[in-house]
Amino acid sequence: MSAHTRQEIPLSSMNGYLALAGGILAVLAGAWLVHLSVLGSMAGGAALVGIALVLAGVFVCAGLYMLQPNETAVLTLFGRYMGTDRGEGLRWAFPLYRKRKLTVRARNLNMSTLKVNDKRGNPVELAAAVVWRVRDTAQALFEVDDFERYVSVQAEAALRHLAAQYAYDEGEDLAPGETTLRGGAAEVAHALSVELTARFEAAGVETLDAKLTHLAYAPEIAQVMLRRQQAQAIISARARIVHGAVTMVEDALKGLAEREIVELDAERKASMVSNLLVVLCSDRDAQPIINAGTLYN
Repeated sequence: MSAHTRQEIPLSSMNGYLALAGGILAVLAGAWLVHLSVLGSMAGGAALVGIALVLAGVFVCAGLYMLQPNETAVLTLFGRYMGTDRGEGLRWAFPLYRKRKLTVRARNLNMSTLKVNDKRGNPVELAAAVVWRVRDTAQALFEVDDFERYVSVQAEAALRHLAAQYAYDEGEDLAPGETTLRGGAAEVAHALSVELTARFEAAGVETLDAKLTHLAYAPEIAQVMLRRQQAQAIISARARIVHGAVTMVEDALKGLAEREIVELDAERKASMVSNLLVVLCSDRDAQPIINAGTLYN
């Protein structure tokens, strides 16, 4: 953080109800003195005192303002930052202070879908939802021109930078266990939150949560990538089928040998293994062929 960054200064305001009561009493007392002076019951100087009391009461009432829960008032005097009031209810501060209200409630930033390139350079579509709030009111107002616009722009930049660090999906070109956008949702969300926190620091804003809300290949490569995923799924399924078929054939041969149901030489075993693998690995129903002769004729 740079040395010139302005930090929030707590400012304790007065109870507004007491100030309101004092202002009303001053106005009433002043009006009563003016009234008595007009009737001739008191000297003419009393009228001046009454007018002064009325003006003082109005001046005091001008310093009243109200704050809701999780709402602050940033007070400045002729352009100089005086402090931030985080009290609740009816408050009073010096009437010449300029009071700018600023909420510190949590806010949602629902980002629009962006087309970015992932680690492989493939175009993908990304969108995210960010929950944020103002942490330091002085930084938010005085360190950046428009902190809401700043948050929006930096969130988009962070999402684009995040996409370039991860591949969309697993592949042979990635290290085993490497995080991807599709498979590592929790890790990607954490990385996005960390980067947003670093980018928002200059504006006194903190990130409460960040999640990807949309993830897809760009339309121009979606069909190609879908066929690639389908091919990978077919290869994976075939590998499981072959592995299971080999295990079943091994168990069948072992069971025949242990029970001495039939003795098979090497050629008959090879024929049996071939037939069983065809039946077990085929994606269609096998058509049986009855051999009326022998294996050798």
